[in-house]
Amino acid sequence: MLFLQTAAPAQQGFTFDPLTIIMLVVLAAMIFFMFRSNKKRKAQAAELQDKMVPGSEVMLNFGLFGELREIDEERNEALVEIAPGTIVRVHRQTLARVVEDHAEEAEVVEDRADDAGDADPRDRA
Repeated sequence: MLFLQTAAPAQQGFTFDPLTIIMLVVLAAMIFFMFRSNKKRKAQAAELQDKMVPGSEVMLNFGLFGELREIDEERNEALVEIAPGTIVRVHRQTLARVVEDHAEEAEVVEDRADDAGDADPRDRA
């Protein structure tokens, strides 16, 4: 009983030690980045849906390339032509991305490299 009488009076309120402050800052940062990445993911999905129009070249999740013929929103299916006259019916979620024309990009890069160089590489030999 003597110990109880000599004990220091209880502190009023909650004190923030440095570890608690650091943990709260880390928690706030994690929540911020979670919402930010979720927003980016939604924007990318919306952009992909805008590009998914009949006639565009698409790649499916399992690496199959083809031309998108039709999207059935009601049945959640897509018709993809993988070869002339060969049309496959797939689930809409298997449409991974729209294939951009990389051949045109490669030509532009080569043209820029030729413009940057002072002479034709064949002349150097």
